[in-house]
Amino acid sequence: MSLIALAINPVPSGAVTLMFDGYDGTKLRAALWEPTRGPTKGTVCVFPGRGEYIEKYFEVVADLRRRGYAVAVLDWRGQGGSERKLANPRKGHVIGFTEYDRDAAIFMRDVVVPSCPAPFIGLGHSLGGNVLLRGAQSTSVFSRMILVSPMIQIHDQQLRNPRRLVRAYSELACLAGLATAYVKGGADEPEETHDFDGNVLTSDYVRWSRNKAILEQAPELGLGSPTIGWLRSALRSCAMLQKPDYPKYVAVPMLMFAAGSDQVVSPQAIEDFAVDLKIGGHIVMPGSRHEILQENDEIRQRFWAAFDAYMGIEIPSSVP
Repeated sequence: MSLIALAINPVPSGAVTLMFDGYDGTKLRAALWEPTRGPTKGTVCVFPGRGEYIEKYFEVVADLRRRGYAVAVLDWRGQGGSERKLANPRKGHVIGFTEYDRDAAIFMRDVVVPSCPAPFIGLGHSLGGNVLLRGAQSTSVFSRMILVSPMIQIHDQQLRNPRRLVRAYSELACLAGLATAYVKGGADEPEETHDFDGNVLTSDYVRWSRNKAILEQAPELGLGSPTIGWLRSALRSCAMLQKPDYPKYVAVPMLMFAAGSDQVVSPQAIEDFAVDLKIGGHIVMPGSRHEILQENDEIRQRFWAAFDAYMGIEIPSSVP
């Protein structure tokens, strides 16, 4: 599937788009870019959040390329331009997060490492951050990780009920054969097709409108609510990451960002996790909603200043 271009969201020049086989043969979409400024510093591998797609990261791709990085972006199975297995393609579903683990490993082994310059930096948002953390306790292909609003714990606002009850509901419903059913109240409409007012993703109307326009132009990229099976898998993965000793054995240096006004994942859980890291740290972004990289210019500038400091990058003022 080719990349979707809009006047307000053009495809960054030089894109290489490809489909590759996930661990079970599922067709997954990816895109690669070379840097626009030298010397080349390596490759940033972008792992998006649930329901996201490569086109949403064009601005981030441009930001990274002019810092001297090649960029590789993956569409997770069941979303974006990757293959969807259920009869209703709007349902966000996986059997378990090990599917994401295995797809990410193949993406790195078969797509990124043979084609892109080392070292490799993992940049994960929300779900992407969760998946990167799942593999961060062992020897990794990544030299560093940047985790943006990583899903370590789903926010209480999203669960709407006591966590134990939601966990029991998801486990029992899956045992009853309802794993592929929508969660209670779930629907086909993507979050970004709703009204801007009251959204939990970003305070930036221009970027919200841009992402909404992408889905209007290419509705096939959109994803609705998660299934009960996805919710069960997410709660299980979060529970694993929240085990008391988990952060202490993280072996990959990392910088974590928590959005101060996040109502999708828990910023407190991110802070608690980061405090116990031996080779990592965290930054809280006051006023930011969940999608820091889709936020207003002031918040994004603070993010990139921290990114540059952590990666040791100096950006000339003349760089476009």
